[in-house]
Order: sequence, then structure tokens, then C-alpha cells
Amino acid sequence: MLVGGRSRRMGFDKASLTLEGRPLAVRVASAVNRVCGSVTLVGDPEKYRTLGLRVVPDKFPGAGPLAGIEAALRLTTSEWNLIAACDMPALNTSVFEELFRTAVTEEGADCALPQYPDGRVEPLSAVYHRRCHPVIRAALEADIRKITDALRPLAIRYLRVASEAPFANLNTPEELRKYLNG
Repeated sequence: MLVGGRSRRMGFDKASLTLEGRPLAVRVASAVNRVCGSVTLVGDPEKYRTLGLRVVPDKFPGAGPLAGIEAALRLTTSEWNLIAACDMPALNTSVFEELFRTAVTEEGADCALPQYPDGRVEPLSAVYHRRCHPVIRAALEADIRKITDALRPLAIRYLRVASEAPFANLNTPEELRKYLNG
């Protein structure tokens, strides 16, 4: 799970934001754990060691979420991996399970991404095979930072979702207020 963002628009660390008595990262990690059985955070180990989860750094500091995906896939021992951002408090296990089903049952799939009704995709709540690692690393080495650009050489399968709501992320104080006010 990715926790290493700068949280510039929020103005404070989103991963440590307390929602319903738990840090946001721990809340999202709990949902991931119910499907995957284990969770590793990608971010600053010193900063996030108090969350009680394994934390690994990325090798491309400042390169954005693609660097977090690279770190997760470089270090994994699992064939299929759920990559999730820590700032999506409404994520639910049924979407994760559907993503895994899509990835595993679609012949030749390298990854499975949710696709919104308007065609946009969500690469930060998606399932990636570890064989994606060399492609993602090469993209970073070529100074490509946009995730969807890095994924172009891969066989992507899409899970059409009815709504963006489960994937809403908290990037600004206004989005946080809106989420808290329901």
C-alpha cells in the first residue's frame, strides 16, 4: 500500500490522518489485509514504523506513485499484488476481490484496473502481476512518471465499475470535509 506521498494539497500527512479512531493508512490496510492476508507499506520506514506494518522505501524518491508501485513489485514474493493508495477510505473488499478475479481469469493479463463509466481508470487501486516490474522500472528510468503511460506496454484488463465513490481519495481539506459530512 502506498503511503509515501507528500500530501502537498492536504497540508499534512494523509496516511496518519485519524478517521474513526484509526490512521487512514491503517484503515485502508485493514481492507487490503482481508483480501490479501498481508500488507506492506511503501514509504519512509522511519516515518511510518509506528503504524505496526512492514514499511519499505522506494528507490526513486520524489518520483511519485509509480515509484511506489515499482518498490512493491520489486520486493514482492506474490505473483499477483494489490496496489492501493492509503488515501481512499471508502475502498471495499468486494472491489479488490473482483479485481483479482479479473486479473487471474483473463488470459494473458498483466494487471487489472478499475474503469469508471466515463472511461478513466484507477491505477492506484489495482492488481498487478509481479512480471510488470521490469516495465515499470524501465519507465521510471526513462523519466516516465504518469502511471498510465508506464503501463502501455502491458496487457491491461479493465473492471468496469458503476461509480467512482469507492475510489474517492482525500487530497484536499475540502475533500476531507466532504467525506466527513457524508
